[in-house]
Amino acid sequence: MRTLRFLLRKEYLQIFRDRLMVAQLLILPCIQLLILANAATFEVKRAQLVVVDDDRSAASRGLLERFRASGRFELVRPPVSAGAADEAMLRRVAGVILHVPPDFERELVRAHSAPVQLVLDAEDGAAAGVTLGYAQRIVADYASELGATLPRSAARRAPAAALDVRTRGWYNPGLDYRLYMVPGILVELVTIVATLATALSIVREKELGTLEQLNVTPVTRGQFIAAKLIPLWSLGLAALAVGLIVARLAFGVSIRGSVVLVFATASVYLLAALGIGLLVSTIVETQQQAMFVTFFIVLVYLLMSGLFTPVRSMPRWAQWMTQANPMMHYMVIMRAVMIRGAGVREIAQPLAALAALALAVFSLSVLRYAKRSA
Repeated sequence: MRTLRFLLRKEYLQIFRDRLMVAQLLILPCIQLLILANAATFEVKRAQLVVVDDDRSAASRGLLERFRASGRFELVRPPVSAGAADEAMLRRVAGVILHVPPDFERELVRAHSAPVQLVLDAEDGAAAGVTLGYAQRIVADYASELGATLPRSAARRAPAAALDVRTRGWYNPGLDYRLYMVPGILVELVTIVATLATALSIVREKELGTLEQLNVTPVTRGQFIAAKLIPLWSLGLAALAVGLIVARLAFGVSIRGSVVLVFATASVYLLAALGIGLLVSTIVETQQQAMFVTFFIVLVYLLMSGLFTPVRSMPRWAQWMTQANPMMHYMVIMRAVMIRGAGVREIAQPLAALAALALAVFSLSVLRYAKRSA
């Protein structure tokens, strides 16, 4: 323990002497969080709308006003013909075409229903789906308003609604996409910090030649690995703490569950992240190679983690592959604790999988390092 204590002191001094490295570990993740939490979102702020109003009635004008008042759609030009609307979408001037057919108001009064066509630019399928949801909600709300103001004779002829559906969103009533993205981005940043810093730290010893010098000293491999990983493990937890503070102050995203549980599970996850960095250091010989290999691994982990694409939406084979991804399990845990206020019982399954993966990855990396340095 005395030898380990001196080695840890040396590692902490070496880390904090390099101010650029400290900035990379603590400040840059906060900047990335501020940028990514606002940029990485499937929310459609404003959709460009072109209207083809072939009815030009009070009812069609009321529908148009509802689209304007929603704040989700921006009318790019007054009502035009169908050909001009198609041309506007082709030139990317418009993303949505609202087509109100002739006799729209007459059909509403006579049959209590009338068709409305929505044409969307579906080049970006995810954005088109979100925009369609906004538009359908506006049309449905307007239809409910009209149903309450139609003449009684028409209302009597109309079939009564079988269900009165009222929706409520739990855990995220405002449907704020940042509440979903921030925990995932925190996991990504902690992963990059821990994995890349570990790989670079050990490979730097190789390049400077100090690794061979340490191998001929009484310092054991276990002491050397512990001295290298414990400071980075603690800095990973510090980076997570700073990220949580930024998330609370900048985005209003707080932890609904246990703070202790967040850091306890982070401690387990960091074993896997540090183990991957240690494993990379046994494969490469230079810091440049370490950066390339680390970013390749983290990129694959990130795309298969469920940060941008839900795991349940992936093909069956991909869903099985994600079970070997520790980032995916920890992302599930972070979102459950931060958004839903889950406890140990609710996250028992992903926590058990994460612990097993962390133990396997860390053990494999330590064994491989011992073999390579033997």
